[in-house]
Amino acid sequence: MRRKDDEKEKSIKEAVVKLILELGFHGTSISKIAKEAGVSPATVYIYYENKEIMFQEIYHEYSEKIFDYLLSMVYKDMDGHELIEMLVRGYYTYIQENGEIFHFVDQFSSCPALASHCLERKGISNLNNLLEKMKKRKVFKNIQNDNLVAIIFYPVKSIAIKQCIGKVQQASLLEEMITIIQDALLA
Repeated sequence: MRRKDDEKEKSIKEAVVKLILELGFHGTSISKIAKEAGVSPATVYIYYENKEIMFQEIYHEYSEKIFDYLLSMVYKDMDGHELIEMLVRGYYTYIQENGEIFHFVDQFSSCPALASHCLERKGISNLNNLLEKMKKRKVFKNIQNDNLVAIIFYPVKSIAIKQCIGKVQQASLLEEMITIIQDALLA
């Protein structure tokens, strides 16, 4: 049996992200992934049983990395203003620094086959726990977590992916959005 190699696995993941963004789910095949990664199709099957499982595992891994990135900045007893500012700036920074991974995760976050069992995932569970703690401490208004997540993250995504404006205008929009979100959510 052939051994797994971390560099080959990384190349495969990068190929998957690149090809999915260029060709979509149906246009991306194992042979195209292998060619892009510089490995044989047989090598791809050492790491992943089939294309669907490969996409699910890579999606879940990268979506968890986004949550890990954001939640790693949270510290005990943050006040609401600090937490919102940190989540907003952190998410914006993540999108700017990890554009391909973000777009890959974003593209498939609404795909039922790839996003199934999302509430069982560690990252979203940890974020929901944080939001519940903030509501119990009466820092956040008692709003359903799905709405809290939408209010905090969707406007940031809209600003971060806007390509027709410059960084200065994005920064200005981000500053204003932080204030808007704080005003909307803080008790």
